[in-house]
Amino acid sequence: MNPELSAPPLRRRLICMVYEGMLLFGIVFVSGWIFDVSTQSRHALTLRHARQFWLFFVVGAYFVFCWSRSGQTLAMQTWRIKVTDLDGGKLPVVKAIVRYCLAWMWFLPAAALVYQLGLKQWPMVIVVSLGMLAWAMTARLDKNGQFLHDRLAKTRLVHIPAEIDRKADADE
Repeated sequence: MNPELSAPPLRRRLICMVYEGMLLFGIVFVSGWIFDVSTQSRHALTLRHARQFWLFFVVGAYFVFCWSRSGQTLAMQTWRIKVTDLDGGKLPVVKAIVRYCLAWMWFLPAAALVYQLGLKQWPMVIVVSLGMLAWAMTARLDKNGQFLHDRLAKTRLVHIPAEIDRKADADE
């Protein structure tokens, strides 16, 4: 991997995240169904915390597997974005786990504020959106254009130009 590859533009990363969210819908739907069938749950609030832990685990397993295997999820492949360690090498499983846990900082500070203030409906949406926007802006503060969770996890996102992507496909 070329250490000179630059960080993908912020817009490209955010669009990739939207696409990732659409793909995760299927994973969450199927894993939720498996949870409901295995626990014979008939109501979404039954075993709510166990369900949340299960979904956290399944989504984490998806990301850790993809990041440590190839450095890319399906959405990242589509948008030619790859996560590497700081040397440009393959991401070890431990770093992938740390990155996954730190990536929850996109939501957790705002969610804690929503909970603390007891916000509902639109105020809740606005606070969470502002929290996500603030986290996205951390890439603007970093000299290499990396998000704060990547800096803390000692990982980085790189943009893979189309010509390098085609060369890698030809080598396989």
